[in-house]
Amino acid sequence: MPDESPLEAERRAKIARLRAAGREPFAFSFPGRVGTDTARQACAALPAGADDSSRTLRVAGRLRALRQHGKTAFADLDDRAGTIQLLLRVNELGEGPYQEWLADLDPGDIVGAEGNPAVSRRGEPSLLVRSLTLLSKAIAPPPEKYHGFQDVEERLRRRYVDLLASPEVRDRFRARTELISEIRKYFDSAGFLEVETPILLRVASGAAAAPFVTHSNYLDVDLRLRIAQELPLKRLLVGGLERVYEIGKTFRNEDLDSIHSPEFTELEAYWAYADYQDMRALTEGLFDKLARRAVELVPTPQVEKAAAAFRPPFPTVDFVDELERRSGIKDLLSRSREELRELARSIGSTVPDNSSTGTFLDKLFEHYVEPTFTGVTFVVDFPLATTPLARRHRSKPGRVERFEVFTPAFELANAYTELTDPDEQAERFRTQLGERGDDRYAYDEDFVEALRYGLPPTTGIGIGVDRLIMGLLGLSSIKDSILFPLVRAR
Repeated sequence: MPDESPLEAERRAKIARLRAAGREPFAFSFPGRVGTDTARQACAALPAGADDSSRTLRVAGRLRALRQHGKTAFADLDDRAGTIQLLLRVNELGEGPYQEWLADLDPGDIVGAEGNPAVSRRGEPSLLVRSLTLLSKAIAPPPEKYHGFQDVEERLRRRYVDLLASPEVRDRFRARTELISEIRKYFDSAGFLEVETPILLRVASGAAAAPFVTHSNYLDVDLRLRIAQELPLKRLLVGGLERVYEIGKTFRNEDLDSIHSPEFTELEAYWAYADYQDMRALTEGLFDKLARRAVELVPTPQVEKAAAAFRPPFPTVDFVDELERRSGIKDLLSRSREELRELARSIGSTVPDNSSTGTFLDKLFEHYVEPTFTGVTFVVDFPLATTPLARRHRSKPGRVERFEVFTPAFELANAYTELTDPDEQAERFRTQLGERGDDRYAYDEDFVEALRYGLPPTTGIGIGVDRLIMGLLGLSSIKDSILFPLVRAR
């Protein structure tokens, strides 16, 4: 425990004094409370300076400020519904209790108050307090109202204080929860079944990413935290569930920056008897719904501008055509892996020499094309080498039926018509293992076995939920969309 300040020592002394007087400063409960919004509504019909003695309400929350003016004191009390002013008067509480409360209370304390709806002489909705209960004494003082945490990393390490200091931050994370709820409603209404798939796996497949590795003492085997939900979800379609989705944590032992988090929330959905064009229409409908809801939840100019970018129609860019046009590279699909590696090196790429062909193509696209995006953009029909799990394009040789969604700041979603041929899937896994020389594109033998039982024609999508929240709310860092992001130690 860090050394306490003189102010914190003073608050501890108050706790000791309260207990010595037989008053417990940490209560068990405060039943019968209503929200501050209910208390404010009860004041709506009252004129300034009046109170309604016929109605008694109980409210509870955190004290933000305490101001004394002679025989009356004013306290601002916050709860999740907002703020109400408490009126403490000598003639209501008695001289002794009134003075004791003023001596014992501090900003940050959590209190319960019972009293009558009232409106102050200045027209402020209030509660005229008849009795007060200390529910939890705050030892550490709250951050300053207008300054809060100036150290950004400290704000992330102690998110509870960041929330305490900022109504805007609280609103942001309430909006996140509501938007995720909207995602669930959207897929539920489209006939999808929400499921849960394993986080601990023997083989981490479904993406080109390094997994976190742990060990099962009971089984005496190494296990990996999932890097995607894809392959377990597609197994469920083999089993006949047809439309499934999952919103859950995914883990990649890689970057930590403004758009990457090693632990992140991902939405994946899989739809039998449909293709990537069907999934695009479903995705556009989802974005439109979430954009409208984001503005309802946080009606600020920042969110209105950010959410507007998620309203269809969206521009479409062909991966190969646009890369050839922007880079001047001709016959991109006929280039060897070695040629693509040298082209990637010429633009400053530092990925390992044994990276896959698809990785070099992605680096070229990232350099030449991604900086040109000015809004939410759909990129379609990727080279075959970039995507081990997608179906070959029905009319474009050397391509797969795949789209990705990009914003000007980051890649947001990845979808394709799924590969359903078990022999081709096995060969794709082997090819990528041979190129990499490691298990980043792990060969999932059980998934190939599942395909032998027959996977219906299928489309699927993965969407980074934290990035989606970033985009909808106009945030500049993924850490601002995650309640408890991973940050460096102090």
